[in-house]
Amino acid sequence: MPVDDILLDVEERMEKAADVLKHALAGIRTGRANPGLVDSLRVEVYGSPTPIKQLASVGAPEPTQIVIRPFDPGTIKDIEKAILASGLGFTPQNDGRLIRLNVPPLSTEVRKKLVSRIKELTEEAKVAIRNVRRDGNKAAEAEQKDKILGEDECDRAKEEVQELTKKFEQRATDLAKAKEAEVMED
Repeated sequence: MPVDDILLDVEERMEKAADVLKHALAGIRTGRANPGLVDSLRVEVYGSPTPIKQLASVGAPEPTQIVIRPFDPGTIKDIEKAILASGLGFTPQNDGRLIRLNVPPLSTEVRKKLVSRIKELTEEAKVAIRNVRRDGNKAAEAEQKDKILGEDECDRAKEEVQELTKKFEQRATDLAKAKEAEVMED
């Protein structure tokens, strides 16, 4: 496998790790209502768990409220049950056509817990990025051992893998700092 292929694979996998972190952080609550809070919600409808996005439009018309409009009004009770069972801490208000979720302000204690959760998620992403670095370095060493790459090419590949690692770790840190600032603001 040529150096470019190794680097392309490493970069794609690191990008995926950063995207997973970005998606996980979107689901963390802030003081403001955000449709991302219910994105991960799955609703038991028609005999299978279905993502809420496929069943309803989700919006945040006010900073303290999320509105869920089911495409099929018959699924409203199922969506309500899923919200109650999700452990998100919201009490749905159903008027027969749509569901309103009031997002209460966060206490200082809850904010601190959310920040620690953000740090955990960020560390998991960084570990995933470092694992990709290890795999990339192993691939380069294997190519050198098989006499496909020379020693200089192998070293250059490892340096470039390290540069990618630094870049994606910094991206994870930046995502986390932005989310922490969002959680801690009133």
